[in-house]
Amino acid sequence: MFLSSIFLIIGLAILILGGEIFVRGSSSIAKKLKISSIVIGLTIVSFGTSAPELIVNILSATRGATDLALGNILGSNISNILLVLGISAIVYPLTVKENTTWKEIPFGVLSTIILLIISADIFLNKTAENFLTRGDGLILICFFVIFIVYTYGLTKIEADKDVVEEVSKYNWSKSIFFIIFGILFLALGGHLIVENATKLARIAGLSELFIGLTITAIGTSLPELVTSVIAAYRKQIGLAIGNVIGSNIFNILWVLGITSFITPIKVNEHVFFDILMALLVSLLLFIIMFIGGKRNRHKITRTDGFIFVALYILYIVTITLRG
Repeated sequence: MFLSSIFLIIGLAILILGGEIFVRGSSSIAKKLKISSIVIGLTIVSFGTSAPELIVNILSATRGATDLALGNILGSNISNILLVLGISAIVYPLTVKENTTWKEIPFGVLSTIILLIISADIFLNKTAENFLTRGDGLILICFFVIFIVYTYGLTKIEADKDVVEEVSKYNWSKSIFFIIFGILFLALGGHLIVENATKLARIAGLSELFIGLTITAIGTSLPELVTSVIAAYRKQIGLAIGNVIGSNIFNILWVLGITSFITPIKVNEHVFFDILMALLVSLLLFIIMFIGGKRNRHKITRTDGFIFVALYILYIVTITLRG
C-alpha cells in the first residue's frame, strides 16, 4: 500500500510535468508557424491543461476502471469550482466579466445537464444499466465543437480589449523535444496513476469512484489550482476564473466525449449524486454573480471563497462516509 501511494504521487507529478512540457513545445511551434496567441490559448494550451484528465480517463476506461474515469472528471469539476476558485478568491476577490457571467458559466451548467441526461438510461430508456455510449460521446464532442467556434468568435471581438500573454518561442529542436517528452511523460504518469489508484482502492477497501473523486481529481486539477492562485495573486482575474470555467467545459465535453467514443463507459448509480453535486456548484457559481448588491455584483468575494472551501470539505466528508 505504501509503494502504491508513492507511485501514485510520482505519477501525478510526472503527469503535470508532461502537460506543462507539451504545452510549451506545442505553443512554441504554433508561434513559429505564426498562429496567433489567441488561437494558441483557445486550442493548444486548453487541450494541454486537459491532457492529464484525458490520459487518466482513456487508460481507466480501456482497462475497465470506468468508475475511476467518471470520478476523475466529476471530482475535478467540483474541486475546480469549490477548491480552486475558493482558494483563489481568498487570495484576491475575483471579478467576473459580463460575457463569462452570461455565457461561459451557463455553458458549463448546460454541459453538466447534458451529461446528466445522457447518463440516465435506466430512467429515460428503461434499460438495465446506465452507459455513456459512442453515440453519447459524439454528442458531447459536437457540443464541444460548438463551444470552441463560439468562444473563438467572442475572442476575436474582444481581442483589442484584452492583453494576451506572449508565448515563449524555442528553437525547432527544443520545441520538438518538449512535445515528444511531454507525450511520454503524460503516458507514463497516466499509467502510474491508473495502476496504483486501482491497487489502492482494492487494498484499502475503497471504491474506484472514491479514489477518482478525491486523489486523482485533485491531482489532475493541480495545474488549474496553481495557475488560478498565481493569477489571483498577480490580480490577473480573467485568467484565474476563465481557466476554471474553460477546464470544466473541456472535461465534460472533450475528455468524456473522446473517452466514451473510444470505449463505452458504464455509469455507476452512485455517480448521479456527484453529477448533481457538479451541477449544483455550477449553479451556485452563477447565482453568486447576482447577489451581494452593486458592490459585489459579478464578483466572488473572500467570504464566498471561504464558503466554497467549506462546502468542498463537507463534500469530501460526505463521500468518505458513503465509501
